[in-house]
Amino acid sequence: MAALTTVDEHDLKELIAAELEAVRRRSLGLTTEALPPGELTAQVSPLMSPLVWDLAHVGNYEELWLLRAAAGAEPMRPEIDHLYNAFEHPRAERPSLPLLPPDEARAYIATVRAKVLDSLAKVPLREDDPLTAGGFVYGMVVQHEHQHDETMLATHQLRKGAPALLDAGEPPPAPGGAAAEPEVLIEAGPFEMGTSDEPWAYDNERPAHIVDLPAYYIDTYPVTNRAYLAFMEAGGYEDPRWWHPEGWRWRSRHNRTAPGFWRREGGQWLRRRFGRIEPVPMDEPVQHVSWYEADAYARWAGKRLPSEAEWEKAARWDPAAQRSRRFPWGDVYEEGRANLGQRRLRPAPVGSYPQGASAYGVQQMLGDVWEWTSSDFTGYPGFRAFPYKEYSQVFFGPEYKVLRGGSWATHPLAVRGTFRNWDFPIRRQIFTGFRCARDAAR
Repeated sequence: MAALTTVDEHDLKELIAAELEAVRRRSLGLTTEALPPGELTAQVSPLMSPLVWDLAHVGNYEELWLLRAAAGAEPMRPEIDHLYNAFEHPRAERPSLPLLPPDEARAYIATVRAKVLDSLAKVPLREDDPLTAGGFVYGMVVQHEHQHDETMLATHQLRKGAPALLDAGEPPPAPGGAAAEPEVLIEAGPFEMGTSDEPWAYDNERPAHIVDLPAYYIDTYPVTNRAYLAFMEAGGYEDPRWWHPEGWRWRSRHNRTAPGFWRREGGQWLRRRFGRIEPVPMDEPVQHVSWYEADAYARWAGKRLPSEAEWEKAARWDPAAQRSRRFPWGDVYEEGRANLGQRRLRPAPVGSYPQGASAYGVQQMLGDVWEWTSSDFTGYPGFRAFPYKEYSQVFFGPEYKVLRGGSWATHPLAVRGTFRNWDFPIRRQIFTGFRCARDAAR
């Protein structure tokens, strides 16, 4: 997907069809092929939808955008549109809706997909139409389904009972070579943030603009479980000095004393991971921590969370070439440079992907864990909502914090150096971690 702007229309349509099929295999593997109907219709947490809602929702979204908007087709099931409109029904109330049962949901999305593949050959990808130029609307739908697959994985993590997913991905590369310095200096100066020419980028990634930053240091790796445990053992959860006032109230109200899914047993820390109980692996990036926990750790460590501009400069800017890269290592996505795409159901130990380092030598900036930043979610200078304001614009404001970089559960098509995620600072059911930064002028 590195050279969409140079792919001719026939090849681009073949690529789109292949990606639509690949993401659907993933969706079915997380729903109807993984769990019985009763579990698909159950709600494991008010934070999450029943899995059958996600399954039918991705098909309804595909119908809305690829059949009705792109191909001009008549609605197939207009009576169900409101059931799968995320803005009409919050997650907590979705189990009470008359949702399509699993077999009917699977049949509905299969019919939609068949019609989409048939229409794909007939819909021109016109460069003067922003919806179809570069296959944008098709890329939007593919990415949307991959994003829901990651949400489904969070639901699987929250469910109780025996494991439903195989933990059989290939092992990560063994960390090797000389040990990297714990932090990297990013020199002062301007860089280009965001994008204006990435064909499948969302509106909140646009437009490209120049940001001038003072010098700062950023951690070479995400914070590990071992490092985070040191914060815990130093009384970090009991000392309000390190906590944002709202974070301290949240911690106290819910009696938070460790990352999500951790527990102390028999003198050691264990974690629950997709129905399996295992010792906490000390060299992996910590995950399932809220923004408040990440911020408290950073303060305790004498550092801070990076702004998203600092994160992006460290990830994308090539000071020698004076340009921003698409990925930390270059402009072409290459397997083996990052832990992305659900290759295994966990982060990789730090140091596993030195070949994925940025031009500055910062490692594992894509994949493993979403990284909290200090920044509120807002639009860039010159932002224009497209193709609908509910994707980004309605979430702008201080209520949401920006996350960067994707996780092990994020598909490579659904993340890049400019991609922006966002969530409430209390959230930790998602696959979140962080790295720290500090000012250079101290």
